[in-house]
Amino acid sequence: MNKEINLIIKQEYVDNYKNGYPLLSKESILDLNILGCEGSVLNLVDSKNKFIAKAYHGIQNKGYGWILSLKQNEKIDVDFFKTKIKEAIKHREDFFNSKDTNTFRIFNGEGDGVGGLTIDYFNGFYLLTWYSIGIYELKSDILEALKQSVDYKGIYQKKRFDSKGKYLDDSDDFICGDKAPEPLHVEENGVKFAIYLDDGAMVGVFLDQKDVRKTIRDKYAKGKTVLNTFSYTGAFSIYAALGGAKKTTSVDLAKRSLPKTREHFSINDIDPDTQEIIVEDVFNYFKYALRKKLSYDMVVLDPPSFARSKKHTFSANKDYVKLLKEVIQITNKNGVIVASTNSANFSMMRFSDFISQAFRELKIKFKIETSYSLPKDFRVNPKFREGDYLKVVFIRRF
Repeated sequence: MNKEINLIIKQEYVDNYKNGYPLLSKESILDLNILGCEGSVLNLVDSKNKFIAKAYHGIQNKGYGWILSLKQNEKIDVDFFKTKIKEAIKHREDFFNSKDTNTFRIFNGEGDGVGGLTIDYFNGFYLLTWYSIGIYELKSDILEALKQSVDYKGIYQKKRFDSKGKYLDDSDDFICGDKAPEPLHVEENGVKFAIYLDDGAMVGVFLDQKDVRKTIRDKYAKGKTVLNTFSYTGAFSIYAALGGAKKTTSVDLAKRSLPKTREHFSINDIDPDTQEIIVEDVFNYFKYALRKKLSYDMVVLDPPSFARSKKHTFSANKDYVKLLKEVIQITNKNGVIVASTNSANFSMMRFSDFISQAFRELKIKFKIETSYSLPKDFRVNPKFREGDYLKVVFIRRF
């Protein structure tokens, strides 16, 4: 463990940190030159050298570190992380006891008290994701804490940074224990997914949409034609098909989406040849669908916060209204649009404004039927609203 460093915080930020705000911002630090190396443990103090909180230095997005404790004498060691992990596991007891789900998040960054780190569970295997060099420097203590806290088949990691703090795909994902089969079959609400723990940055499914997928299967899909855009490995389509959808159409630009989606249909005993899987720029597909007068009973719109193809650049903050207007035009009357975003840059209220604007500009009436944010296993720190990034709205189009 690196030597602890006293870091003076500007007075106007002191109360925020005392009240539980977890992200150490650049603007709050009086002198950046004494931060030291990433991974350093920091004692945040005010101008009178009075203790505020204990943090670590790790550059991630707009932050320079994360608060770990409000206790001055807290040691940031194996026991500290072990306590955090065990408390996080206790919060997920229902998931561990589930008969039809064996994949979920057991540790969600600042929501569980350690920003910059997530741990996901895949049927006995654990995946740690490090979001900064700083948290990765604390790896040995965190890994030992995890080993002491759980029974595991194997442990993997993803390093989502490089020397400049950017996202990185890495090849040394396996850490210890037994290697997982490829693919590793897991279940979520009784639906099977094929997971690849050592195959790039993504494993094959986004776990934060579990409640949304279940709602589509249980309440909306039966007898409907469903278009799943930005479909990745087809998770929404699989749920829709299992819910009795008449037909699903999955569209994604990535070439690997085709075999991955077919694989997911197959392991759920659905003939992929009965479904439509299209490798195409989604923006082009919308124009094609309008030209061919195609329409659907349900459209799932879950774009990344930012996307770039050869001809299009998309930013959720700037372009969601335009994208939603295209979706509305290919949704049947009385149909449903599942509008989703994982952008942390705006609130659910602003997202609702985007929806209202799109329908208003097209002079089409609508009704919001239900909405979702992050599920229980994606625990959120109430003092850090940016962490509750997921916004999903089920919209009835009239």
